[in-house]
Amino acid sequence: MWTSNVKQMYRQRLFFPLLLLLSLSTHATTLTGTVVSVADGDTITVLDAHHEQHKIRVAGIDAPEKAQPFGQRSKESLSAMVFGKEVDVHWHKQDRYQRIVGKVMVATSSCRASQCPKTLDAGLAQLSVGLAWWYEKYAKEQSPEDAGRYEFAAHEARAKRAGLWADGHPVPPWEWRKGER
Repeated sequence: MWTSNVKQMYRQRLFFPLLLLLSLSTHATTLTGTVVSVADGDTITVLDAHHEQHKIRVAGIDAPEKAQPFGQRSKESLSAMVFGKEVDVHWHKQDRYQRIVGKVMVATSSCRASQCPKTLDAGLAQLSVGLAWWYEKYAKEQSPEDAGRYEFAAHEARAKRAGLWADGHPVPPWEWRKGER
């Protein structure tokens, strides 16, 4: 009986700190600021309240490069959605170029109030109109819900031949970049 209680206490002492550590490591940080630049269909610059600029890579998508077909349309689409607007960027990592990789949330264009809730996922919107690919390679970094929504939006856009899917054989940016090196 006594050894059973000791084992249980030992397990709890190991389990709870481990659980706490895991929950902290997956917790996203939120950056709030105004979009001051749109580089392409998946990269923006956000100016925070301290007047610091942050390069943001929209998580979960890969948009056509500027020189690719639909590259300019993708940039224009993202710009219309976020440029000059306040966004919340939910992130937990930076890429090899030191860009913050995050989910970009913005208020919908139909909201005219001064404090609109940020309910529009910019990456999901880019997928829905066929101006980006779902970056399936990084799906494990998304929540299961987001990965499911992104996968569905990508398949729907392709089925409707929206945006870049109107081209019979669109080349994904990761393949196009290989040819440019």
